[in-house]
Amino acid sequence: MSVVLGIDGGGTRTRASIVNGNEVVAFAESGSIKRLRVGAALAEHNLRGLLAEVYKQAGVFGVHAASAGVASAAMPGVPEWIKAVFEEFGVERSEVVGDEVIALDAAFKGGPGILQIAGTGTNCVGRAPDGGRERAGGWSSRLGDEGSGYWIGLHAIRRALNALDREEPTRVLDVVGGIWRTSTIDELVNLGDGTPGPDFAALAPAISQLAEEGDPVALGVLRQAASDLVSFVLLVRSKLRRKHNLTQEVPVAWIGSVVGKSRLVREGFFEGLRAAAPEMPILGQEVNAIDGAVWRAQRMAERAG
Repeated sequence: MSVVLGIDGGGTRTRASIVNGNEVVAFAESGSIKRLRVGAALAEHNLRGLLAEVYKQAGVFGVHAASAGVASAAMPGVPEWIKAVFEEFGVERSEVVGDEVIALDAAFKGGPGILQIAGTGTNCVGRAPDGGRERAGGWSSRLGDEGSGYWIGLHAIRRALNALDREEPTRVLDVVGGIWRTSTIDELVNLGDGTPGPDFAALAPAISQLAEEGDPVALGVLRQAASDLVSFVLLVRSKLRRKHNLTQEVPVAWIGSVVGKSRLVREGFFEGLRAAAPEMPILGQEVNAIDGAVWRAQRMAERAG
C-alpha cells in the first residue's frame, strides 16, 4: 500500500490528510498557506507546522506522493516553494495544483462534471468527457468573485449605504458597526475603505442572519449571490457544450460556506439551476476537497509503480 498525503489549502485554513491504502491514518489543520493573505513567513510557518503535526500523528518520516491544492497555485514561486518544503519532509513525488482542481476530483474522480466553489472567493470549473476544462469567475475579491463571502460582506455595506442615502430601512450598518466596533458611519466607512481593508468575508454569516430576519438589503444581496452562482454554472455548461461537443447533462457539485451555511443562497442556487436546466443532476451534499487531493496523490503513486 502507498502512503500518500493530500493537502487542501484554501483561503482561510489548510487541511492535511495522510492515507495508507483506504485508511486515513492522520488528519490535521492549520492556518492559511496563501501568501497573499498571510504573508510568506506565516505561510511557511503554517505549512511546516501542519506537515510536522500530520507526520507525527501518522508516525511517518515521508510519503510516496503528495498532492496539494492551494488557492494561490498560479502565483509565481508558490509551487516551487511548496515542493521544496515537501522534499525536506521526505515526499517522493508531488504536485501543486489549484484548489479548484482537487475539489473537482473530489466530486468526479477524473470524470465529467461542473463544480461551483463559493466560500471566501468563488470559482466555477467544469470538465467534459474528453478531459477538456472550462471555467467562469474566480477573478479575485477586487475584480470578481461574485457570490462569495467577501462579495456578500462588501456589497451588503455598499447597498446599505445606498439605502441610507435613500432613507430606506436596513439594519446592515448597525450590525457591521457592532462587529467592527465603530460608533459612527464615518468611522465605519474609513475602516471599510482602509488599506489593508477589513475581512469582508467574515461579515457573511451576519448578513445571512439579517436576511433570515427579513432585512431588505441583506435579502437582496443573498438573492443576487445565488443568481450569480447559477449564472457561472450555466456559463460553464454552455462552454462545455459549445467547445467540447457535450450533448448530455453532467452533474453539478458545490463546495464552500456560502452555499453550505446560507440557507437562502443554497435554496436560490438549487432552484435557479433546476429552473434553467431541469435534467441536470445536482449533488445534495458539499464536496470534501481534501478527498480529491488524496485521490490524485494515490493515482500519482500508482503511476510510479
